[in-house]
Amino acid sequence: MKKKLAALSICSALSFSLLVGVQPYKAKAAPELEHYVVAYKGKLPSNFSERIEKSGGKVERIIEEVGIVEVASADPTFLTNVKKDSNIQTAGRELEAYLETDPDTKVNFTPGTPNGQKVTLDANADSYWDKQWDMHRLTNDGKSYDLNDGNKDTVVAVIDTGIDFSHPDLKANADEAGSKTFVPGTTDAWDKNGHGTHVAGSIAANGKVKGVGPDLTVRAYRVFGATGGAQQSWITDAIVAAANDGVEVINMSIGGWRWMAHNLEEKGDSASMVAYHRAVQYAIQKGVTVVVSSGNDSRDLNNLHDMQAYWKTTYGLDIKGPSRVVPAQIPGVITVSSSNQWSTGNIAFYSNYGNAIDVAGPGGDNGPLYDSLYRQDPAGDFLNKRDFTYRTLSTYPTYEVGGGNNATTQFSDGKWHGYSYLHGTSMAAPKVAGVAGVIKAAHPEYNPAQVAAAIRQSAIDFGKVGVDPLYGSGEANIFNFLSKDKK
Repeated sequence: MKKKLAALSICSALSFSLLVGVQPYKAKAAPELEHYVVAYKGKLPSNFSERIEKSGGKVERIIEEVGIVEVASADPTFLTNVKKDSNIQTAGRELEAYLETDPDTKVNFTPGTPNGQKVTLDANADSYWDKQWDMHRLTNDGKSYDLNDGNKDTVVAVIDTGIDFSHPDLKANADEAGSKTFVPGTTDAWDKNGHGTHVAGSIAANGKVKGVGPDLTVRAYRVFGATGGAQQSWITDAIVAAANDGVEVINMSIGGWRWMAHNLEEKGDSASMVAYHRAVQYAIQKGVTVVVSSGNDSRDLNNLHDMQAYWKTTYGLDIKGPSRVVPAQIPGVITVSSSNQWSTGNIAFYSNYGNAIDVAGPGGDNGPLYDSLYRQDPAGDFLNKRDFTYRTLSTYPTYEVGGGNNATTQFSDGKWHGYSYLHGTSMAAPKVAGVAGVIKAAHPEYNPAQVAAAIRQSAIDFGKVGVDPLYGSGEANIFNFLSKDKK
């Protein structure tokens, strides 16, 4: 009986406390789990895992070839602790990359032209070749196919969202068995977004639409899920794995972290930037040509003040040091801006430019009317002035995918049957990767520097005479290379 009375007294006391405004005890929220990139100075020490655990972290991913480790930790002192290890060059929070998706911000629409015409495809047509202005230009109306259209032994790695291996235009050339995923929680490299399949088609489609090298092999190294970004260690891992697998070319139609500054860390190096540098150099040393998109920000990559103002206005980021876009400004890559169908004097309205540009690739745009309006007022709403026929047509998953800012939401009228019109530097880069693949098929002995030189020397000189910040050496052209090479 006394025990019951005691319990009642305790309950009464709690009730009184609530009445007088004393808040009940609330458990503290568990510290948020963060992911970090740790870059060692050389080879990984034999006891690196134990030392990371003592610092408050757990090893999530090891990329031994380049001395990079991904670590998860909920300990707010982890970075301070781990940096005490003299074997470590730098460590920092892991940064997330993003896809270079459609440059337009509003995506729920039916594709058409400014006069109200709806753009559709005839599912019963044997070919859509007449709609591929980009391939006509790259191949001189298909004449390059008669000279060299690649071979099955030449592999282009597509580090992206995956590939639709069942697509009728890709299934003969897409290497599902050799493909890999680096996205935690996934078990295959099938495309759940659409972006990677469009990229792969630009390289090696062989059906209703054609790629630059219809006999090349494409292999998926999946680093993106259906939506969302990709952690830096996933991309680093994919680059190293592709190099180890012996691919000839890597295509990365990937944006950076919207920004990158050299002074992010105390030692002057961002850990994620170090990881990217090391992975790219590792691939190049293995003989892999790495092709990347320049980005869809309409920015001069070499203008520090322009970039700083842009980051501040667009993302609220106050960058105090030299900013860089990655992978576009990583040494050793072939950086591609986006050209369009109707102009040889100006690149696509969305394309980044600057001294980092090596060449342009036809990535398409919304046509000359939209371009003129956009350049007069970049903040204006001219969506009804777009002409989708100026974009680039390529393969798209034959099944429902993703959502968000991708072509499924754009082309939801059921008329597309595994194809879509997209534009962006994401569409420009794989054209150049395809050119690189065919060059390697013709000259397997070429190293990455020789492939890059061949691409630049055979480019069509658009823009100002010679190398310029918009087109670099010009627009890539595989027919030019093959016709000269044959002589």
